[in-house]
Amino acid sequence: MSLYESIFVARQELSSAQVETLGEKLSSILTEKGAEVGNIEYAGLKQLAYPIKKIHKGHYVLMNVTADGAAIEEMERNMRISEDVIRFLTVAVDEHHTQPSALMQQPRPPRGFGQRDFSDERPSRPPYRENRERDSDSRAQDKPSDNS
Repeated sequence: MSLYESIFVARQELSSAQVETLGEKLSSILTEKGAEVGNIEYAGLKQLAYPIKKIHKGHYVLMNVTADGAAIEEMERNMRISEDVIRFLTVAVDEHHTQPSALMQQPRPPRGFGQRDFSDERPSRPPYRENRERDSDSRAQDKPSDNS
């Protein structure tokens, strides 16, 4: 038996209880085929990276599975048939992680204005008027005198 991580995205119209029921249904399909489902993480309703079939949000569910290929094929066949599953992906892994996945971690705040403090990095400039006066003084010194 191999170790797998399977993630699927369900339609946004479903409630969280319906999504958890869908995850339990898929795990029961796996257990019927002799597989072991270790952990099911419901990550919640999240924004999709790009629209899929004019859908912009979806419920993400991650499952850690120990199974053979036939059980995984049966689970994926059922996900293809289900109208509630938008996308799914199953990958083989070396080991299952015990800590929460990256989906469950808090998102980082977006970088933008207000994130950095420029006060220490930029030298202070004199006000505009002082710059203008200084520039006019330097121009006056550079001009040749008309005393010939």
